Amino acid sequence: MTKYAAFLRGVNVGGVNLKMAEVATALTDAGFAQVRTVLASGNVLLESPTGAAAVRKKAEAALSQRFGYDAWVLVYAVDTVRALVSAYPFEREVDGFQSYVTFVADDAVLDELAGLSGRAGPDERISRGDGVIYWQVPKGSTLDSTIGKTMGKPRYKSSTTTRNLRTLAKVLR
Repeated sequence: MTKYAAFLRGVNVGGVNLKMAEVATALTDAGFAQVRTVLASGNVLLESPTGAAAVRKKAEAALSQRFGYDAWVLVYAVDTVRALVSAYPFEREVDGFQSYVTFVADDAVLDELAGLSGRAGPDERISRGDGVIYWQVPKGSTLDSTIGKTMGKPRYKSSTTTRNLRTLAKVLR
């Protein structure tokens, strides 16, 4: 069994409101083991004998069926998430700034987002990682940032989701 972190896109932040206990039940009913949610923002730890792509497909189908919405889930082995967080290239705790990891499941989208680094604002940092975009932005300007404005577009919703480093630390405990 592999331990995975599943990150649900757009849950409890803009229209899709789910109780995490119900999410855990839906995923347990779908056949996943040791299902546990972390915070109310769509972070799930679970175990499965199948690969990440199969877990993603099965989780999206289970959540779509149970809750009646287009579920988008990005799935990574917990060890992979730990390595990605460890590779964060900027100072982690900077007063007045938020530090993020954007998980990207589509290589073309990853290329597009990485290409935004040349257009970032003076206080915004963007760096490409292994299947992720690392970024740091002043508090209060996340949605107005170069990355924030871009990822709000519908074409990015099925293949990206962002987590704050503090949230990821809680997922990895």
